[in-house]
Amino acid sequence: MAKTAKRARTEKKTKPSAKAKKAVAASSPRERAATRVAASPAPHGRGKLERVRMPALSAKPARGESSAPAEEANEGKYVYCVIKSERPLSFGLLGIGPEPAEVHTVHYRDIAAIVSNTPIVVQDPTRDNVLAHQRVNETVMQHHTVIPMSFGTLFKTDDDIMELLRSAYDAFTDVLNKMQDKFEFGLKVLWDRDQIIREIEAEDEDIRRLKGEISTQKGSTYFARMQYGRLIDAALQARSERYVTEIFEALRNVSVASRSNKPIGDRMIMNAAFLVARTLEEAFDARVKDIGQRYDKLTFKYTGPWPPYNFVNIRLKLERAH
Repeated sequence: MAKTAKRARTEKKTKPSAKAKKAVAASSPRERAATRVAASPAPHGRGKLERVRMPALSAKPARGESSAPAEEANEGKYVYCVIKSERPLSFGLLGIGPEPAEVHTVHYRDIAAIVSNTPIVVQDPTRDNVLAHQRVNETVMQHHTVIPMSFGTLFKTDDDIMELLRSAYDAFTDVLNKMQDKFEFGLKVLWDRDQIIREIEAEDEDIRRLKGEISTQKGSTYFARMQYGRLIDAALQARSERYVTEIFEALRNVSVASRSNKPIGDRMIMNAAFLVARTLEEAFDARVKDIGQRYDKLTFKYTGPWPPYNFVNIRLKLERAH
């Protein structure tokens, strides 16, 4: 039976990265940041399908008086993403922290970092902090192509951020052009392993015979169980690879690129990200729902749209000035 398809959003759990900690420690005026940025589109490789959207933004207080400069009160600049923009922009009180901070731009030529003021501390990846980071990126990406920065990327001053943008201007511009009007969608596919094993046993005569021998044999069944296990593992691997190949192939012509990540746990057989052009979002959506109806023994977890986290590789290399 065809299942109802819903589009789902999930949280991205993040830990503070080493580079984020370095950015906090090494962003004094005596240090400068260089960045390597690369667009990395990879080649293309329901049953139950969910797509859940992020929790709606809660009401924020009206914008009040401007706060003291970041240099006062030991404040720094938290960076969410980089966009193309020549004019100053403000996105409201959405920033990370117990009191939502004003999110605004810091510019170099025609590109800008999306930032908010925050104390110079390593941000813990609590649910509230991660959601705030994601919501800023999602608010910005409604009208701009974004290069997302890792959770916890922090600089001391606007000048440090401008140096980052200046030193990597060509790389940022190249990636922004390649990612123009493109989103990321996540697709995880899970199955009931025991149910699939029962199907394999019903379809494969050798496996069925070995199972019968194991259940009726009075003596040692060690060798029969070993052979049975090998055959089951091989059959599960072959079936999993077939499903994954078919799903990637079905989504090939409605996506720009795809990336396969390592499955998590015993039930997951596919953990993939797809780069999708804005003009193809509805077609991609419809194709995922169609696949969900065809594979009624699989569970699909479908998330997005996201900034292109899996298709942009950002490495911050912080260099101490001599």
